[in-house]
Amino acid sequence: MQPELTVLSRQWCHLCHELIARLEPLARELGWTVKVVDVDQHPELQARWDELVPVVLAGERPLCHYHLDEAAVRAYCGGFPLESAP
Repeated sequence: MQPELTVLSRQWCHLCHELIARLEPLARELGWTVKVVDVDQHPELQARWDELVPVVLAGERPLCHYHLDEAAVRAYCGGFPLESAP
């Protein structure tokens, strides 16, 4: 199973569409998948993230919002998998 980044998005949000278009090839390059969640379908997410959408999350950890921060995503994803040295 590949590790996953989540994008909190909105259907009508042009920033969301731009961020996803840039994130998907980067995630593929790094061996991650992208899951897109419409915050307007989840009141608890809308209440928490409303003005910050789009948001890229690694689990519960926000990596960037509004625009893709490629350096932040690369730094986070580059730390995985966490393996102990033999």
